[in-house]
Amino acid sequence: MELRSLIPLAAHVMEMAGVGAMVLGAVLATVLLARRRGLPPGEAYHRFRLNLGRAILLGLEFLVAADIIRTVSEEPSLRGVLVLGLIVLIRTFLSFTLTVELEGRWPWQKGEPTVEPVPAPRFPPAPSRSAREPSQEEPHARH
Repeated sequence: MELRSLIPLAAHVMEMAGVGAMVLGAVLATVLLARRRGLPPGEAYHRFRLNLGRAILLGLEFLVAADIIRTVSEEPSLRGVLVLGLIVLIRTFLSFTLTVELEGRWPWQKGEPTVEPVPAPRFPPAPSRSAREPSQEEPHARH
């Protein structure tokens, strides 16, 4: 098999991997949503969106790679480069906006990775000094 015939095949495989990642990710996100019946609806929805967004981002990465491979394999032309640039620009914009939505910050901003927040324990407020029992030192101070 000639190298020239393998390059379009590689682009097609990358496209299929991108579509597969999105479809499989959507199915997996739905299955995980169905298994989390005990969660509050808002939390379940949030986790579903995170899982679905991650699948879409992964799929977009494969699709951009497929477009690059396809453009490189063709005869170089200004039209081909412009089409590739436009496709990469649109998909990169989608990736950035999805990243912002999933992580709540721009990719270049410093921050901790997205983790599930752990709620802080709630303790009852400490009683004020006047409501407490007199300490051992107070009776001695009066003598």
